[in-house]
Amino acid sequence: MIRILANDGIDPIGKDLLEKAGFQVDTSHIPQAELSEGLKNYDAITVRSATKVRKELIDACPNIKLIGRGGVGMDNIDVDYAREKGLAVVNTPAASSLSVAELVFAHLFTGIRFLQDANRKMPIEGHSKFNDLKKAYAKGIELRGKKIGIIGFGRIGRETAKVALGLGMDVLAYDLFEIPKELELTLGGNVRVNCPVNALSIEQLIKESDFISLHVPFADKPVLGKAEFAMMKDGVGVVNCSRGGTIDEDALLEALNSGKVGFAGLDVFDNEPNPRQDLLSHPNVSLTPHIGASTNEAQERIGTELASLIIDFFKK
Repeated sequence: MIRILANDGIDPIGKDLLEKAGFQVDTSHIPQAELSEGLKNYDAITVRSATKVRKELIDACPNIKLIGRGGVGMDNIDVDYAREKGLAVVNTPAASSLSVAELVFAHLFTGIRFLQDANRKMPIEGHSKFNDLKKAYAKGIELRGKKIGIIGFGRIGRETAKVALGLGMDVLAYDLFEIPKELELTLGGNVRVNCPVNALSIEQLIKESDFISLHVPFADKPVLGKAEFAMMKDGVGVVNCSRGGTIDEDALLEALNSGKVGFAGLDVFDNEPNPRQDLLSHPNVSLTPHIGASTNEAQERIGTELASLIIDFFKK
């Protein structure tokens, strides 16, 4: 019997599909330090972002035939090395796109109406300083008619663009690969409309955007650093639901404190799971703990797709 360790969990639908196909699925988490020994009892491992599958672990467990990543980014897996050793490495890049895109807009709506600060202060000061807080948060803005710059126009970037277009925003896009001139939106009643997308250089995008959303994999250097913040419009909103390390956090804090960046929405951080306190406590930062794909619907899609990929591999 094929044994699979779902070390970061798997949706019950995916687990059920695997078990019906004759696989044994173990969802008990093995700590990273103990994986090299514990993984020797399995034929495959599935992970999300928490567990790392590096060269040393791959070498220690020659019994492993497949590594599955429930989600998009695979920077926690030494993918090329694993494939060189003959392992299959699979992921589910499309399953969580809408969930991440909607979280981007949760942060955007939070930032433009000061909800991150209001939700901190209302429980403490709302009963005694209601009118002061009302005045403090009276200068919100609307998203309609504003320009959103999307850096990284893959599946998640395009889904983010569709939400933006549906809200009446202008989409500016940058990617290393070709960008479509328009995207098709499906509205209520199965009405389909084509909406334009403006492809720009990254410098143009940074200069022209009212809001910037990152959708790029982990890189050796930040995509947004001090020089990039200097090019932005005053009061720009920046959202990162991609990967920690893609924004220089020192430069971001400096830009927030100067007012160059009006607000930031962060789902990912440099030093996860121990992000820096000065960023967490900043009044102009909306915060979530790396939950972009954490919706019931996305996890069901991830579990189903991951199970299908595993079944296809071992049954071929």
